[in-house]
Amino acid sequence: QVQLVESGGGLVQPGGSLRLSCAASGSIFSIGSMAWYRQTPGKQRELVATITSSGSATYADSVKGRFTISRENAKNTEYLQMNSLKPEDTAVYYCNADVMPYSGRIWYHYWGQGTQVTVSS
Repeated sequence: QVQLVESGGGLVQPGGSLRLSCAASGSIFSIGSMAWYRQTPGKQRELVATITSSGSATYADSVKGRFTISRENAKNTEYLQMNSLKPEDTAVYYCNADVMPYSGRIWYHYWGQGTQVTVSS
């Protein structure tokens, strides 16, 4: 069984910073692309950033220049550094990853449980 566990959410003032982490654990043979999504009530889940296993990153236009996605392959962990936060960044942030477990050489798509980020004065 594979699990993704997020941490690092919280309350921050506009202009502040937060760093989210997402650690994958379990019987993992390989991790492919990883990503961060966010969702607010009544809206669809929105892709924030993605990173390939080789480190190539892409970003939503709304976060370019403010957010940075990264990963530590040795720790099966991805990060989202969020700077210059705005009230409109308030959402539940979810990580996901394409994982190949040892039990079967097939790629599966896993989600974390979500972590709340609130940007407010």
